[in-house]
Amino acid sequence: MSLYNIYFSPTGGTKKVADIIASQLDKDHIDLDMIKKPDAVEKLKLDQNDICIISVPSYGGRVPAIVLEHLNKTVGNGAKTILVAVYGNRHIDDTLIELYDSLNNRGFFCLAAIEAVAEHSLMHQFAAGRPDTKDKNELYNFAVQIKLALKEDRNYSKLHIPGSHHYKEYNGVPIKPITTSRCNKCGICAEECPVNAISKDNPQNTDKEICISCMHCVSVCPEKARQTSKIMTFVASQKFKKVCSGRKENKLYLN
Repeated sequence: MSLYNIYFSPTGGTKKVADIIASQLDKDHIDLDMIKKPDAVEKLKLDQNDICIISVPSYGGRVPAIVLEHLNKTVGNGAKTILVAVYGNRHIDDTLIELYDSLNNRGFFCLAAIEAVAEHSLMHQFAAGRPDTKDKNELYNFAVQIKLALKEDRNYSKLHIPGSHHYKEYNGVPIKPITTSRCNKCGICAEECPVNAISKDNPQNTDKEICISCMHCVSVCPEKARQTSKIMTFVASQKFKKVCSGRKENKLYLN
């Protein structure tokens, strides 16, 4: 039996949540980063004795399409699975149900789901500093409950989670990273872009049609040479201020 901690975390928030849960379930877990090791994820063939945590960010209430591309090549074989949707303090909408549908079709047995809050990857003032100490304690508690459920080996019924099977339409966001004069063409951003939107020959060029605004390039740039338009980010933050304000709580769904 192995515990796999599988995550897609462009700016680190989803990984923080995933690591908190995984460390409580089994400190000897196997980490699989979908950005750094997409091939390893796609080749994954589990069995019913395995346990996996699959954590994804919510983009406009949906699972990022590139994540589904990777997961749709895996083989679950009845592996017990904990779904985690991480969002920036607005709402997960159909993220969990879409993730559930995808994994269920690949033979994963989904026994628990978590929606958790992390600092917004574009508008950092929303859920700033989260997951914080309170979040960590809650996520630890969720993991303890899941661990007990696994030990009980109970007869699981179908997991009931929020969302609609008629998934919310999502066409991306207009905010795309731009490159400043600080760029030294080191190529790290191009190497790590999860959708290959950045030219490896000239990393200052980004294909805006392919870019999913995940902000991974902004996060990994050692020169801080990639950023977003301050004006566009400000306009977006004003638009989402009402729905992203206040403290949203983490939730556990367990059979």
